[in-house]
Amino acid sequence: MDWLTKFPELGRTDLRDFRKSIDQGFKEFTRAYGEDIESFFEPLLQFLIWLEKLLLATPWPIFIFVVAALAWFASRSLRVVIGSAISLFLIGFLGMWEDTMSTVSIIVVCTILCFSLGLPVGIVMSRSDRAQAIVTPILDIMQTIPSFVYLIPVVMLLGIGKVPGLIAVVIYAIPPMIRLTNLGIRLVDKEVLEAADAFGASPWQKLVQVQIPLALPNIFAGVNQTIMMSLAMVVIASMIGVTGLGQPVLKAISNQYLAMGLLNGLAIVALAIIFDRISQSYGKRLQSHRGGQNE
Repeated sequence: MDWLTKFPELGRTDLRDFRKSIDQGFKEFTRAYGEDIESFFEPLLQFLIWLEKLLLATPWPIFIFVVAALAWFASRSLRVVIGSAISLFLIGFLGMWEDTMSTVSIIVVCTILCFSLGLPVGIVMSRSDRAQAIVTPILDIMQTIPSFVYLIPVVMLLGIGKVPGLIAVVIYAIPPMIRLTNLGIRLVDKEVLEAADAFGASPWQKLVQVQIPLALPNIFAGVNQTIMMSLAMVVIASMIGVTGLGQPVLKAISNQYLAMGLLNGLAIVALAIIFDRISQSYGKRLQSHRGGQNE
């Protein structure tokens, strides 16, 4: 039975008017503040464009060497270093270097934003049960809503381009960063905090010198998950003008270009594996280092 028959006071006309009022209100908000919002995000757009140009101007060998050096620093594993270098070489050899650099620039900026925004929110949640009770349902909703839905308000506000796609990716990818920061700080041993209190540490000193260092393995796990979710959103964000590996995949789906879709899809997988191994290995090294210190 239709629910409207149970509540005749909420007729179809009222429901339609309600929807129209929401749409009209959002349109008026966009007209009134759209340009101001675009101006607010202009520095972010310029930074993204600058980073993309920098990566595109960097020769293959230098970029591969930098990634290999980061892989060695994070993992101390020749397998990870060699695998990362070979994967990037094959991406360039198969003609996907420019799209890959565009994707890397988006992922780097997204990770920086998620870290900068998610870390403070996670710290606030860890220090207040009330804040945790308020933020947790919001994070649940953010992780439950289909990723396509994020594109609707962002596109209506900012149109099509790099910044709307970046904002959609950040909204989709930031929840793990917040959750794992909160979890990591809450899991710090109470005895360690009591020892810090005994030495006269202030709340700020406890946070910066005790809690955050001990929570770093969890925080880097949050960074790892943020990167993975950002890469998962790349193809969807390409629908609103985000350049990178997602656009060839979208083009391949539309035109049934099997080879193009597979190659660019595998390039995304390769990036995901490289980022995953580097960030995960560094988190494990931090964990073992902290464990050795505690012993």
